Amino acid sequence: MSRTTRFSMGPAALVAAAFIGPGTVVTASLAGANFGYALLWALVFSVLATMILQEMAARLGVVTQQGLGENIRAMATTPWLRWLLLSLIIAAVVIGNSVYQAGNLSGASMGLADLLPAATASISALPLVIGGVAASILASGSYRLVERVLIGLVVLMSIAFVGTFLLTNPNWSALLKGLLWPTLPTGSVLTVVALIGTTVVPYNLFLHASSAAQKWQHVEQLPAARRDLAISIPLGGLISIAIVATAAAAFFGQTIALESAADLGQALRPLFGDYAGYFMAMGLFAAGISSALTAPLASAYALSGVMGFKADLKSWPFRLTWFGILLVGVLIASSGIKPVQVIWFAQVANGLLLPLIAVFLLWACNQVRLGKHRNSVRQNSLGVVVVLVAVGLGMRSLASAFGLI
Repeated sequence: MSRTTRFSMGPAALVAAAFIGPGTVVTASLAGANFGYALLWALVFSVLATMILQEMAARLGVVTQQGLGENIRAMATTPWLRWLLLSLIIAAVVIGNSVYQAGNLSGASMGLADLLPAATASISALPLVIGGVAASILASGSYRLVERVLIGLVVLMSIAFVGTFLLTNPNWSALLKGLLWPTLPTGSVLTVVALIGTTVVPYNLFLHASSAAQKWQHVEQLPAARRDLAISIPLGGLISIAIVATAAAAFFGQTIALESAADLGQALRPLFGDYAGYFMAMGLFAAGISSALTAPLASAYALSGVMGFKADLKSWPFRLTWFGILLVGVLIASSGIKPVQVIWFAQVANGLLLPLIAVFLLWACNQVRLGKHRNSVRQNSLGVVVVLVAVGLGMRSLASAFGLI
């Protein structure tokens, strides 16, 4: 078997690295602390929905040898539609990720400070250091290096979060019931939406399509892309499940304030010893730095595609995009500014973008030029279900942004 067709973790691991960030750690922790194991089924649904959309994105990238941004640009021939999409992508993916990047860098900094107490004194400088490391990796211009680093971080997160989970001695019967039996405890609806929303995100579709096109150049390699997806996305889901279950085992039924991802590790130490705290800190560091790499990378792919620039790690428009996002994130994280209004703006744009991009992905995967690799009836049916969920998420995001819920 040739090297190009032999299985190895690849672009789907980048997607897993992207959706397990500090924000996911907080959301999953709150879900477990407030509702125990009852909402684990939402993560099972999230993984399935993510696999449906990401399979389409990967297939589109491999067959067309273009990213999602390039395909959207080709399909949106009407000037007003192209400018609308461009505006939304810049607002939600580029500006939004610039702001969220501050959270990624802050999360990585808190995890590192928890691992290395001596670093606590210079916590405000850590985002600059971590941002510099991320910039060095992206500046290499090597897709293979970026991919290998992110695969390593996914493995590290798996060890850290699953290790913490095992140390907490979970209630296995309650965990299994939570995975298989959907329930909605009082007050849990927004938490369910948040759990799904942290996994099914629009910029991962751009990231996966473009990175799959770089990884595999022949349609005969689609089985390898699907095997990659079948391993990496469930692994990311397992990490989220482990975080929910850890918080459920440790804090469900107790009064505890978890305001940041670092709080979980600190709260675990008195209950389960230093090892639990160290595992959680290691996982938080890996989650932060992995998202700090993937958010700028996905934004660069998205913007380059819709603008018609070359989506290449070595091209200057591509480099300027990811560098700008990293720079904004470093400045915000180092200064301690809480950009509430910008986050509100990004939330509104994301609420509009997710269902719209999902619809365009479905449209793209039904194009005649894909030949026998177009969506089947079953794939379209599953895609429509996910799009309807995306519309629901978008409406919730908008309602939340405008203070209606």
